[in-house]
Amino acid sequence: QVQLAESGGGLVEPGGSLRLSCVVSGGIFSLATLGWDRQAPGKQRELVASITLSGSANYPDSVKGRFTISRDNAKNTVYLQMNSLKPEDTAVYSCKYTFGSQYWGRGTQVTVSS
Repeated sequence: QVQLAESGGGLVEPGGSLRLSCVVSGGIFSLATLGWDRQAPGKQRELVASITLSGSANYPDSVKGRFTISRDNAKNTVYLQMNSLKPEDTAVYSCKYTFGSQYWGRGTQVTVSS
């Protein structure tokens, strides 16, 4: 059973930064593709970052240049560094593990507001 636990969300002013962390237990972390999704009220879930086992990262245009995903295989942890945050980044952010099957964490709330 793969379990994911996110942390690091909170309230931040526009232009600020947050770093999310996700610890993964179970599974084979080093072989998995990891990612972060977000879902805002009334909107569809969207992928905001992914990173393969080789470290190749991908981002949608909406966050490219502002968000950075990274992984630490020794700690079974994936990170999302978010800079220059905007009010439209407000959402619940969930980390995702993919190796055969997909698993998500419960999510952490990020609110960008003055």
